[in-house]
Amino acid sequence: MTFSNSIRIIAVSLAFSVLIGGAAGGAVYWKLSQELDALRANLPASQRMEPEQGIYLPQTTEEERVINVVREASDAVVSIILTRDEPVFEQVFRDPFEEFFGEPSPFRVPELQQRGTERKEIGGGSGFLVSADGMIITNKHVVLADDVDYTVFTNDGRSFPAQILARDPVQDLAVLKIEGTSSFPFLRLGNSERLQIGQTVIAIGNALAEFRNTVSVGVISGLGRTITASDGQGFVETIEDVIQTDAAINKGNSGGPLLNLAGEVVGMNTATVLDAQNIGFAIPSDRAKRGLYQVRELGKIVYPFLGIQYALVTERLQEEENLPVDYGALIQEVVAGSAGAQAGLQKNDILLEFDGKKITQQNSLAKIIQRYDETKAKPTYSPGDTVSLKVLRNGKERALTVILGERKD
Repeated sequence: MTFSNSIRIIAVSLAFSVLIGGAAGGAVYWKLSQELDALRANLPASQRMEPEQGIYLPQTTEEERVINVVREASDAVVSIILTRDEPVFEQVFRDPFEEFFGEPSPFRVPELQQRGTERKEIGGGSGFLVSADGMIITNKHVVLADDVDYTVFTNDGRSFPAQILARDPVQDLAVLKIEGTSSFPFLRLGNSERLQIGQTVIAIGNALAEFRNTVSVGVISGLGRTITASDGQGFVETIEDVIQTDAAINKGNSGGPLLNLAGEVVGMNTATVLDAQNIGFAIPSDRAKRGLYQVRELGKIVYPFLGIQYALVTERLQEEENLPVDYGALIQEVVAGSAGAQAGLQKNDILLEFDGKKITQQNSLAKIIQRYDETKAKPTYSPGDTVSLKVLRNGKERALTVILGERKD
């Protein structure tokens, strides 16, 4: 074979390779274009992307999920506004000597005189619909006052007078009801027992009682926290087993939902640390499920009551009190006449198990009693239930039986 013939063969081979490569590349490009067109077609008009328009496409699966959750959940998030008739005063000038001397004098002194009342907005918060018939969950501290009117504003600008169905005696939780349409959009309550630290969450609420449906995104920063929260107006409450998140929770976000990427409510925003950056807390959704169930079944929210004051046993408490175990609840006081007193519990007993469940720092007595049974879709324990107890007294284990009472406010 001559050199010139070799050159011809190489040239033909290269040309053929370019032709085949171009065809394959064109096929791949066509396939990608088809998939992108299908993706655009499935997006709502507000999110549809046309390259020539320069509209933004979500870059990651997580980002797309956040956008979808916010779009689908926003209509079920509401603003709660508090209004009241407040006195209106005006300044007038009065002659202090006319009444005394019986005739006008040149002296006048200013004083305030009421000239009727005026309807004023005195506060606000957030909430979310949990049923098509208008049931709403929010924080108890948002709806504490009895001498005000509560109005719910939906995302589309409609307003509805709200009725308070129940305030939770233990948790910072309340249930409201609005009327006015056949079917409201609502959110699903997820299983907060399955939460994991680092999981992405989305907070939505009426920030500063002014910016409706403000969205913030973060992660679960901690679980099983205990906090003492205050609204700055005299309401103080210690709340156990709350969720910590770095999703920004601002004043006015109270009562709004904390959502996972499936669009389920996993918590209700309740508090933030003012002197910190992005440390917020939410009540687990299982507590909301518990309250909602009882409002529907009983018309109120109730808790079983054992009637003891106790301290969870820690390594430090074990050392200080020379206790024989490193878990359980050390009973410090038994309320006279309570279920615990009738069952025979005594001061300095160590309650080791409640209904076969070991009491630890991670699984406190309060957490066990307030648990919600996902399988049965009802609270695990209610007033009147009979429960077995394992108690350590003077170094010996005892088995007791208690009929749970009802906790009063």
